[in-house]
Amino acid sequence: MTLETVPRYDGANPSARSGTAVVVGAGMAGLVTARVLSDRFENVTVVDRDSFPDESVARPGVPQGRQPHALMEAGRATLEDLFPGFSEALVSAGGVVVDFSSDVNFYGEGGFLAHGPTPMENVSATRPLFEQVVRRRVSDLDDVHLRPNCRFVEFLCDDAATTVEGVVLHEGEERKEARADLVVDATGRTSRTPKWLEAHGYAPPPLDEVHIDVHYSTTFVERPPDDRRTFLVPPAPPHTRGGMAAPVEGNRWVVNMNGVHGDVPPGDFEGFTEFAESLPVSEVKELLDEHPPVAEAVHRYPFPASRRYRYERLDRFPDGLLVVGDAIASYNPVYAQGMSVAALEALVLHHTLSAGGRENLALRFFDRAEPVVDTAWLLGVGSDFAFERTTGPKPRGTEFVGRYLSRLIRKAHTDGELATAFVRVLMMERPPSSLFRPAVAWRVLKPSGWSADFVRQRA
Repeated sequence: MTLETVPRYDGANPSARSGTAVVVGAGMAGLVTARVLSDRFENVTVVDRDSFPDESVARPGVPQGRQPHALMEAGRATLEDLFPGFSEALVSAGGVVVDFSSDVNFYGEGGFLAHGPTPMENVSATRPLFEQVVRRRVSDLDDVHLRPNCRFVEFLCDDAATTVEGVVLHEGEERKEARADLVVDATGRTSRTPKWLEAHGYAPPPLDEVHIDVHYSTTFVERPPDDRRTFLVPPAPPHTRGGMAAPVEGNRWVVNMNGVHGDVPPGDFEGFTEFAESLPVSEVKELLDEHPPVAEAVHRYPFPASRRYRYERLDRFPDGLLVVGDAIASYNPVYAQGMSVAALEALVLHHTLSAGGRENLALRFFDRAEPVVDTAWLLGVGSDFAFERTTGPKPRGTEFVGRYLSRLIRKAHTDGELATAFVRVLMMERPPSSLFRPAVAWRVLKPSGWSADFVRQRA
């Protein structure tokens, strides 16, 4: 499920609001969920263990915050619907408008994709800036309240553990209870909900883990204000190394080196640059050579496995509790899907509430969100299984889809229309099935040198 297949946000028909909601976690998933809940609840509180800085800096509770993040078109368009003027606010705060058809150089199958004929603009920025702009818009809502420096301790529930009724927090040294009609777990990969369910007599959600053992190293270098070149070089067999560079606020490029299956990028700038030299293209290394570092700090981040909790398979779940974002599924960060999946899940939650209110909310939401997670999971995990050392449950059809995409990407080196079709899937704007539509499949499968005119003449 993608932007093309999920109905857009419709705030024109508001319902009566009632009750209180608490969202645990003020990352992107928690913030966009709070925005959607504000249409239905009289009071929404977002709690987080971190403080909320006025400036756009990485928070301690987001260890991946210094690493590259991208907002796919599905995420950008959804956030624009939820927060009118979001894109303009992001650019005003320093975000850089990038056209995927002319500024972005995507490497795969031995070459760069051709630039497409149709502009595909998006905004490039750091994770802290994305989060800051969304957090400001959420805090401007009259009935949404942000509570920083609150550590989540446990859920409050009734004696039979059939209903979650709030949360216990530590605010400094003080223990506090926050009662709520709905509690949302947006705590990401650290979510304790599966263990809580098991401890209270529920079946925990089945867990899928796909081990790819990604290691990230990231730094920033100076960028001329008008230079918007972007390079994306994901790892692909036989290369276990990848890298990228993207323009971000502050006249900088964020530059990342990554490796899979034990290939670990260095944590010092000299080693970082040497690692860049080993990529299958020279452009990222040249960028590092030609532009001085903003600071020689190199930030590292390990990611052992993509993880997906199958909440949609549960038959029983407590009332008053919901799970969203990375607490449901977290993906290989090379593919930059997390923020956009969170936005689409918030959109799904909006439609779930519109269709049936709060009755059996969680299980209905999990069923509706499954196609969103499926799409991201197939795109990311399917690519990871190109490496023989990747382990875990393999999505059905992975080998076939992989062979087809390999041919598509090779053809897209010289076919801008194919490149555009592929990018729209990467941006979660269109579903992967769109790459098998007749007009696209013909361009992929036709023998080299054949044209549509040639085929018509032969018919």
